[in-house]
Amino acid sequence: MSDFAKNRVKFRVPWMIFWVGFGLRVAVILIGHTYRIRVDQGHFNFGWEMGRIARSVATGQGFANPFNGVSGPTAWCPPIYPLLMALSFKLFGVYSNGAALFLLVVNSVFSAGIAPGVYEIAARCFDAKGVARRRSKHAEPVALWSGWLWAVYPAALQYAIHWIWEMSVSAFLFTWIIVLALRIRGVGDSSLPTLGDDKAVGEDGAPRFQPWIWFGVLWGLLNLSNASLLLCLPAMMIWIGWPELKRLDWPVIWRSFGGAMLAGVVMCVVMAPWWVRNERALHAFVPTRSNLGFELYESTRQVNDGFQWGTTLPLWPGDPQFRHYVQVGEIQMGKEQAAKAAENRKAMPGQMAKWYLQRFLFFWDGTPHPPEKHPGAEFGRQLSYAFISACGLLGLALMLRRRVVAAGLMAIVFVLLPLPYYLITVQPRFRHPMEPLIAVLAVYLFRSTEKPRDKAVAG
Repeated sequence: MSDFAKNRVKFRVPWMIFWVGFGLRVAVILIGHTYRIRVDQGHFNFGWEMGRIARSVATGQGFANPFNGVSGPTAWCPPIYPLLMALSFKLFGVYSNGAALFLLVVNSVFSAGIAPGVYEIAARCFDAKGVARRRSKHAEPVALWSGWLWAVYPAALQYAIHWIWEMSVSAFLFTWIIVLALRIRGVGDSSLPTLGDDKAVGEDGAPRFQPWIWFGVLWGLLNLSNASLLLCLPAMMIWIGWPELKRLDWPVIWRSFGGAMLAGVVMCVVMAPWWVRNERALHAFVPTRSNLGFELYESTRQVNDGFQWGTTLPLWPGDPQFRHYVQVGEIQMGKEQAAKAAENRKAMPGQMAKWYLQRFLFFWDGTPHPPEKHPGAEFGRQLSYAFISACGLLGLALMLRRRVVAAGLMAIVFVLLPLPYYLITVQPRFRHPMEPLIAVLAVYLFRSTEKPRDKAVAG
């Protein structure tokens, strides 16, 4: 047994990976002056709808006004990142360079904080069993390479240093949710308490539910940052309890069911203040965000050709569409737009099917964006995006073929996370929460030129 296998219960992460990743991101921000946001369109490029909401909060108008003009209370965006932006505006001034620098540094903390999660995912899935070790002098080669790849690879840091949006926060939360799922299932270390193990109970005989509590906390926060990922939760719960479900060990099944229920309750407690606020301000139950109807309609308009760009509503307050939005309210207009979207889908099923396929291809092969002035840069970006996609998909295929532990969890993410984007719209940033897993699978692929010495039952 390797030294790593003997001590894998601790999964010690070299924190140098985090600090190098964080330092690199901050250095790029300062050297490249990426905190200098374009000031056209009345600073709308500074966080777009989230920036407008943050300005409204910082100036005492409440969580409202996601576009230009006064339109009233909103749930257009989940609250975490707009409130973080509002804090930066309070501290450094609305739309100031100081506020932008603060937000990009915070982004960098979260982005670099993904690297230790990537390390533990790779260590539990591959290094703990000696999978893809080859002849490395390190006991945890896949984890080390994956962690360093995330820390220094340009594509991994681009959203932290350029975008004032929620991508880095959401990717951080989702990565550590994956880590918790592996811990609860006991992947990678037989000495860890698993659902079907006597070690899953404490000395007093009570179940250890702390990991489930944190699982619920992180899911609640993630839903308040990027609710599109919620689709993965039910399947992830089933995956965690699958070994017990197969054995029909009812006492253990009920214990795991209790943990899952606890996680669900904790998640609801975390989200409850947002629900109460929406009920009071919008007079409707809005669990995460209220713009789905608008996005559905935009996804069916011929003028967008399947890929909408720009704002969902006009920025000019005098536009008739914007005035209707103010008059009837966000909830009612969202319902109207959803009805129009349903009519459009029914009227052109062939066109919709074509757009679904295009979005699927663009999600993996290089998503569309406004034209570049430099063909060389465009080619490089396209090649990098498609190459990383291919590595991740091939790594997943190899993982499934070799029946590596947690292959099922990886497959859940790869299948379910992109579905909303196939159906509505797609941009490169939408894939960012799954890119830490892509990095791990890419490293696994390139370290798998030899058959693994130990095989594990697929998860």
